[in-house]
Amino acid sequence: MLNWTTGGTGTGLGDVLLLHAFPLSSGMWRPQLEALATAGYRAIAPNSYGIEGSTEKQEWSFTEYAHDLAILMESLNMKNATIAGLSMGGYQALEFARLYPEKTASLVLADTRAEEDAPEAAAARREFITAIERGGAEEAVRRMVPNYFSESAPREHPELIEEASAMIRSQSPEAITSAMKAIMSRRDQRPLLPAITCPALVICGSDDRLTPPETAALISSAIAGAHLEIIQRAGHLANMEQPEAFSAALLNHLQQLNG
Repeated sequence: MLNWTTGGTGTGLGDVLLLHAFPLSSGMWRPQLEALATAGYRAIAPNSYGIEGSTEKQEWSFTEYAHDLAILMESLNMKNATIAGLSMGGYQALEFARLYPEKTASLVLADTRAEEDAPEAAAARREFITAIERGGAEEAVRRMVPNYFSESAPREHPELIEEASAMIRSQSPEAITSAMKAIMSRRDQRPLLPAITCPALVICGSDDRLTPPETAALISSAIAGAHLEIIQRAGHLANMEQPEAFSAALLNHLQQLNG
């Protein structure tokens, strides 16, 4: 069972699923939940397994998670939805679109990549898991947060550093390591991209060091008709660092769906 947060019931304009980054929670989507609710959309931000009340699982895959997202949608009477994911959430969004194209009204892929891990990246992830098993969630804070935002963020937006750190600290080491194992086991989704027929928006922070704009451009160029939006003065968590610009891009995409 997946726990989730929402910004409101919406006014019938459409439904949006917001899938969070690693190893954060649905709390990262607070600005977008508010913006979408104000605009009349029903937005749901699920929490991955073991996070904020979602079922604990030691071994899971993005395929399994996609099936549970479909069950969640059915429980909420969602025929289809815009599936929006950032970083790890982007991996999950692509897997959902592969398995449930009929439930995917559109895709929003933010600060993410489509390819599987290179050998050196997989080795780094294995080392990360060992470090979390020894040092707990605080070790994840130390390793992840410095890569989340632009170089100016610690000086200009210190509250973002604390907000992201607090979200990670609230997670158990087991939830963090199991999510990392799911990331490591994900499939290469590049063959899927040309087969995507729904409207797609690709978003990336201009200062994203983890999945830079060049990576976003590769995704958008492989999906027919996809639009690429670069958020200026934003790092990897573009939705948190520049929430107004990110929400504006998302809302513009949704409004185009409604004609």
